[in-house]
Amino acid sequence: MATIQICVMGVSGSGKSTVGAELAARLGRGFADGDDFHSEANRAKMAAGQPLTDEDRWPWLGTIGAYLRDEMIADRPTVVACSALKRVYRDRIRAAGASVYFVFLTGNEELLQQRMESRAGHFMKAGMLESQLSILEPLDDDEFGVTVNVTGDVPQIVTEALADFAATEVPGIA
Repeated sequence: MATIQICVMGVSGSGKSTVGAELAARLGRGFADGDDFHSEANRAKMAAGQPLTDEDRWPWLGTIGAYLRDEMIADRPTVVACSALKRVYRDRIRAAGASVYFVFLTGNEELLQQRMESRAGHFMKAGMLESQLSILEPLDDDEFGVTVNVTGDVPQIVTEALADFAATEVPGIA
């Protein structure tokens, strides 16, 4: 049976990296932060307060999809944190061939803005939250994953995600 990979998704400030790392630790999986897969040009653009375009994102998403596929083939269960804001972005990640379960972290704009403003040294500036929210497409009913609200603490968020993951039937796998 193929290893199901996990992608923790959502806008900046939703806690993808923190929740993803804790989820990976609880499951005994590897963890990768999608930010580490960005090109220097993408990082510079975001640091300058400029939202990425789809053209900026395609290579990045393809790289993340290939990474998850390669980890799956090597039988290394992995969690990756990646915004995956639009359905087409998630489709690009899945197109690489990995079975991917998405954990969509959601919260109200005020909470997300507060979290972004409290971060130090991150290239993604708080002023860019609005651009991410404007293109955000929540998981569709036919997408493999769960939506979790981030108003609780990290252990609670991870527990909720794990409960759904454990109870989910894997599409296409008997």
